[in-house]
Amino acid sequence: MRVLMFGWEFPPHITGGLGTACFGLTKGLVKHGVEVIFVVPKAFGDETKEGFRLVNASDVVLDFSKSEIKEYWDKIQFMEIGSNLVPYLDPEEFEKIVTLNQLTENKEEHSVFSKQYKFSGKYGPDLMEEVSRYALVASSIAANNKFDVIHAHDWLTYPAGITAKKISGKPLVVHVHATEFDRSGENVNQPVYDIERQGMTEADLVITVSNLTRQIVIEKYGIPAEKVITVHNAVEPVDRPDLEGVTKHVKEKVVTFLGRVTYQKGPDYFVEAAHKILKRDSNVRFVMAGSGDLLNRMIRRVAQLKIATKFHFTGFLAGPEVDTMFAMSDVYVMPSVSEPFGISPLEAMRSNVPVVISKQSGVAEVLQHALKVDFWDIDALADAIYGILHYEGLSKMFIRYGKTEVDNLIWENAAINVIEVYKQAAYK
Repeated sequence: MRVLMFGWEFPPHITGGLGTACFGLTKGLVKHGVEVIFVVPKAFGDETKEGFRLVNASDVVLDFSKSEIKEYWDKIQFMEIGSNLVPYLDPEEFEKIVTLNQLTENKEEHSVFSKQYKFSGKYGPDLMEEVSRYALVASSIAANNKFDVIHAHDWLTYPAGITAKKISGKPLVVHVHATEFDRSGENVNQPVYDIERQGMTEADLVITVSNLTRQIVIEKYGIPAEKVITVHNAVEPVDRPDLEGVTKHVKEKVVTFLGRVTYQKGPDYFVEAAHKILKRDSNVRFVMAGSGDLLNRMIRRVAQLKIATKFHFTGFLAGPEVDTMFAMSDVYVMPSVSEPFGISPLEAMRSNVPVVISKQSGVAEVLQHALKVDFWDIDALADAIYGILHYEGLSKMFIRYGKTEVDNLIWENAAINVIEVYKQAAYK
């Protein structure tokens, strides 16, 4: 089986769990004999390619003057001018094109239809423009490669997946790692929601990373329940003997928050719990590792609570830095308000660190040896952290059984379930 897979990021160039999940799943699929063509907007040349083909969308040259490409262009006329899904060209050129007919009439102009786009592959102000261009590039990739199924990760790649399906006629599976309701609460970004809903609607099957996310897809997006299948995320097994000698250089216990410092991740609850714990025990240090739009507010709140001498902000960590941070931690905390899954607790447990997670996370569905609290219950959160720090038997139990538990939650096993989804989509 050969899969054409679209993703927006790939290690080591990641901003969160999406790239990590894509990499882990791809490796797991390859171990089961699946051929993967993985397309990213921008490849940097230092990505690990273990048994699969990585395609840099920035290297793809589009030539719509070719007769065989004209046929494909006709097949993607479902995109409407004026929407954020349009694979438009330069902003100046886009302003001149006001209807789909005009676009079709001009399709043999060399300046417009022989083009090579350079993507940033980031999440900047031109994100919607890049998403649209990425969909156009997908048409060329789909026309020039052989594959059995299309797999699109998260909303950024759904337009590309839809385009590839229209051109190839192959089944489309979209993978929901998070929804706009997770990122923005009830104040959703309507264009993003529309892209998500169209992707799920056009897909033959939808994979969600948890049952929590599955319910959101069914209830908030109106997708039929029989079309939505949960495949829980996993973690890469890691053998890092070099971390055994890592020292923290502080005598206090270390409690770590690692993730985007955004509303979704609940960093403010972590800060408030830290304040409560420090009132009972000053022999603790708290670390907030990550960046995000709430970072400055968290720094101000820490100063206001007068706990800055016991609180550290590291900024964004990635790769080996994450493993090193876990090696220095005594407890890992994920107090997410809404977490589709949450791979970081698995990474912590893999490193023999006990974890406290919110009940409002997808990973809570699969973990038995983790303390679970409601994200909003600061007292319960503080008590859970305090208990692990001060009761050695509790800590040892979670470390011992947690490590065994997470060793079975590997991508190679998750890939088996994804392959079954591929087979089901192919026979629909």
